[in-house]
Amino acid sequence: MAEEVIILKDLKLVPDKYYNYTQTLRNSKTPIVIDNGSFTCKAGWATSSAPNLIFKNILARPRKERGKKDGETLIGNDIANIEAVRFQLKSQFDRNVITQFNVQEQIFDYTFSHLGIDTNGSINHPIIITEPVANPNYSRLLMSELLFECYHVPGICYGIDSLFSYQHNGLNEKTGLIVSCGHHTTHIIPVIKGIPDLLNSRRIDVGGYHITYYLHKLLQLKYPAHYNAITPSRAEELLYEHGYLAVHYTDVLKQWSDAEYYDRNVKRIQLPYSMAVILTPDQQRDKRREMAKKLVEMNARKRDEKLAEDEEQVHQLLMIREMIEDGEPIEEVREVLRSHGLKNEKDLRKLITDLQTRIDRAKSKIAAASHNASNVEEHVTEEPKLRLFKNKIQLPKEESISKAWLKDIYKKRQDIIDKKAVRKQRRQDMAKRGTAASLERMRLISQLARKDKRDDDFGSRDEDWDVYKVINKEGGDTDSEEEQEKISELEEVLRFYDPTFVSSNTNEEQNPKEAHQLHFGIERMRCTEVLFQPSIIGCGQGGISDTIEFILKKYDAQTANDLAENVFLTGGPTKLPDFKERVYRELREIRPLETNISVKLSDSPILDAWFGAKEFANKQDFHKYLLTPQMYAEMGGDYFIENSCSNMYCPLPEAVQETEGLNELNTEM
Repeated sequence: MAEEVIILKDLKLVPDKYYNYTQTLRNSKTPIVIDNGSFTCKAGWATSSAPNLIFKNILARPRKERGKKDGETLIGNDIANIEAVRFQLKSQFDRNVITQFNVQEQIFDYTFSHLGIDTNGSINHPIIITEPVANPNYSRLLMSELLFECYHVPGICYGIDSLFSYQHNGLNEKTGLIVSCGHHTTHIIPVIKGIPDLLNSRRIDVGGYHITYYLHKLLQLKYPAHYNAITPSRAEELLYEHGYLAVHYTDVLKQWSDAEYYDRNVKRIQLPYSMAVILTPDQQRDKRREMAKKLVEMNARKRDEKLAEDEEQVHQLLMIREMIEDGEPIEEVREVLRSHGLKNEKDLRKLITDLQTRIDRAKSKIAAASHNASNVEEHVTEEPKLRLFKNKIQLPKEESISKAWLKDIYKKRQDIIDKKAVRKQRRQDMAKRGTAASLERMRLISQLARKDKRDDDFGSRDEDWDVYKVINKEGGDTDSEEEQEKISELEEVLRFYDPTFVSSNTNEEQNPKEAHQLHFGIERMRCTEVLFQPSIIGCGQGGISDTIEFILKKYDAQTANDLAENVFLTGGPTKLPDFKERVYRELREIRPLETNISVKLSDSPILDAWFGAKEFANKQDFHKYLLTPQMYAEMGGDYFIENSCSNMYCPLPEAVQETEGLNELNTEM
């Protein structure tokens, strides 16, 4: 097995900084570019060299605790520990379509505020924002409504992220096939001479989320003892750090069944754990002494604080009594008495007497405590008493415990453990077909079955019990509470007389480091296979290769060859090792032998969509593709201006007007 042990990073998100809203930006109409992905949001100015903000597109609203105000809403990188608020996370997406626009509004607030925009009541910059393929008109209508009526932006331009990435990689006028693998879905879009053929594009409802989810469940099933330690965040880290695509899935499966291949390629992942500290008797005595000292100091501090409060109160009450004796105005005296919760002078004298008595008692306790402080150590240094159970053990009377006696205690404990192990093995053998124990059991059962039922006296003799124990699936004897109690008693004695003893029969306590390790082997490529075989997780759709074959069959031979010669991969999961090689192999099996096949991976699968949108926003004719507030008011919320990277505009159907005949018919009915 590989000796290297990999430590989980468990990276914490760093909050985004607030940028300055410079005078140049304030006076210009610089577009804001937003790649609104279902996993991460990339946002920034069209003049920036890289996205100013990259954060997870999620929101956490902590639960309201009784008696407290609502918790602060956290967005994106402000969520330091995602697992701590996993069940309070919200997203504006349903798969890859935005449906929760109240969440989207808070995401926009976060984005614009971190970009430094401080204008009152409006965002004076056009917005270019990505949307999914075949985005529903209603979703776009609500997005336009939000940006125009809430933020009063001067213009909006919509586009598809994968098409922006395609153009950014210099494939503007070429025929090609885009494989865009996102967080929730995968889209395959054919592009004919630079124009996307959206009617023949297809969506697969499998993406990076499903890979992570499947890996998470696989590891939890494999290691049920570490169910809570294997979190979705750690599964995501393992996927993108150590996962890969198998070029030949079935062949690699066979390789993983080989022990040598497994040892060479398995990754050992170390989970966090706490080492059990074993204290010697001297250390335990020192710890008890320290705890007793702390308790004495804590009680003394509380007494001193209470005494100081009582003395201060007595001082104030004596001043009030002096006011009365000096003949101060009655109204002023009554006001002072009411402020201290007193009705008259009688209550004042009684309270002063009670407080002075309490002060004297406290001072006497402090004096007694300081006198007895020197004796605390003597009481603490007493040896702990050995706790014994009902089965008494003969303890040696001499102080020096002989090694032979300890060895005998160890032997008694091990004998009981061995008996339990033998019974466990026998039960396992009984459950397996073909073992000697199960064969003997079946022989005896068949022999008993052949007896004449009229003379069935099995159980009336003492020797029948031995036969019953042989044929019983439990293997005869079962683990008794008396044995477990005996083991606990022996371990208590060993723990008392041998500080080095560790009461453990499991590897977890003997070597906690190894017990908290994950062997990340076949799962590395098994989880990623979901993209090509969605049936693994119960999805009835075809995988990437099946969908590509389906799309290519819709075109003539020449066009299909042109598409296969330029396959473009983009999206986060496409950066997994051997993704490009797997797509090439699948295409080689699908296409005729003489077909030229070329598969290109995006330069930056995650950021290229933002860079492509930025380049589009910096074009001279960008203003032609902006949907203005006037167009929005005149044409309707679902309207937008098409461009080379956008969806097709398909207006909502007009409401059907009922004819007079139908109205009369309805009236009669």
